[in-house]
Amino acid sequence: MKFIIKLFPEITIKSRPVRKRLVARLQNNIQIILGRIHPEVKVSAFWDKIEVVYEGGLSSMPATLRDDLVDALKRIPGIQTFLEVEQHPLEDFHQAYERTRDAYAERLKGKTFKVRVRRSGKHEFTSVEMERYVGGGLRQHTEAAGVDVHKPEVWVDLEVRDDRLFIVTDIHPGLGGYPLGTQEPVLSLISGGFDSIVASWMTMRRGCKTHFLFFNLGGHAHEIGVKQVSLYLWKRYGSSARVKFITVPFEEVVGEILQSVDRSHMGVVLKRMMMRAADKVADRMNLPALVTGESIAQVSSQTLPNLNLIDNVAEHLVIRPLVTMDKPDIIEYSRQIGCFEFASAMPEFCGVISDKPTTAARKERVEREESGFDFEVLERALESAEVISIDEIVENQNINSEIQALTRVDANQSIIDIRAPHEEERKPLNLPGCTILKIPFYDLETKIKTLDGEREYLLYCEKGVMSQMHAQSLVEKGFENIGVYRPASAK
Repeated sequence: MKFIIKLFPEITIKSRPVRKRLVARLQNNIQIILGRIHPEVKVSAFWDKIEVVYEGGLSSMPATLRDDLVDALKRIPGIQTFLEVEQHPLEDFHQAYERTRDAYAERLKGKTFKVRVRRSGKHEFTSVEMERYVGGGLRQHTEAAGVDVHKPEVWVDLEVRDDRLFIVTDIHPGLGGYPLGTQEPVLSLISGGFDSIVASWMTMRRGCKTHFLFFNLGGHAHEIGVKQVSLYLWKRYGSSARVKFITVPFEEVVGEILQSVDRSHMGVVLKRMMMRAADKVADRMNLPALVTGESIAQVSSQTLPNLNLIDNVAEHLVIRPLVTMDKPDIIEYSRQIGCFEFASAMPEFCGVISDKPTTAARKERVEREESGFDFEVLERALESAEVISIDEIVENQNINSEIQALTRVDANQSIIDIRAPHEEERKPLNLPGCTILKIPFYDLETKIKTLDGEREYLLYCEKGVMSQMHAQSLVEKGFENIGVYRPASAK
């Protein structure tokens, strides 16, 4: 099994040293991610492409390996497209035609085509000779509309390398962008809503190692939700780099704003306090830029005058990837990257909602409102900030000591599979004799109330991370019949 990776076009126009650096980083990122799927996957870099080859024998190849590799490659920043290639021993033209017919017959129905052969090594034939033979066979023995050498609807790509024949069987779209880690790292202010999620993904796609900063306004369930979606983003699009998740407790800051700031200016002042705090966190982590999900005029604090005042307190560059995007487009992006359910089910908490918020705050008025604010409260919040590696979320939640993960299911227990439907479909949980309910995490809090209160329910997810977090949240809300199921093989 082989894949040929085509680079994002912007990489190909860079100077030779820059291009070599970008390709080397992309190769390393791919090797890290695919190596976790199977240790016998080898990644090799060339000037104009990267090749991925499974070096194990076909008899030992896991049944899901091909799908797992395709899924992973689609989510790695820096890949424009990648070709899926079949490898065969090269015998003669007729064998090459037969292999090509088997691979392309369905795609050629009703379409024009052209055969394209690339060779390396010494052979007693030319590329044009092989193209004519294979093309003639496909024209006669498939339902293709014919050959078009100028603008074919389907390119039939073959590669001959010494005594081996490679047939391109599929072309997959990549994520585009730059390889993760080739641009400067950033700190993304993430609330778990559509905007901050998509903004974070966009900087990851653009090659920035993206750390996550969450301001906790007082909701434990909100914090769990934000950690969940941040972990998802990292695992799906950025797991070739280690990043931090920072939580800053902002309850006291909100309380101080409620006491000392006029209601019309609370939203702007809160954002300025967040920006001041983000500045300090970025300083500590030596990060050059902040990322937010704001879009012009979406809410009152995001008018141009208010955004200007918010930025005035920041010493770092503030990046707003969504600044001119419409909300429906942002939501559509969240669907494409698999985060719509996270954002739509995100618990919300805001203690500074104003009846008549200003849309054109003035600097003098804002500074006057802030003059009564006790900035020691902000300093205490920063001193209490929690900084963890994003893949250590469960251990730092102190969950394991409170909710024991069970490896066996008793008669009075049912399992609730909380994975998203596409995850559950790919790897169904098979436990004969056990009752398994399929309730995605985003429906859990609603549907748990309708279940039999006399039974115990064990939450399940593949890694045990989200099941632990959601179990703790439900227990804290009074559901005493909640536990966690984790197979012994997963420990």
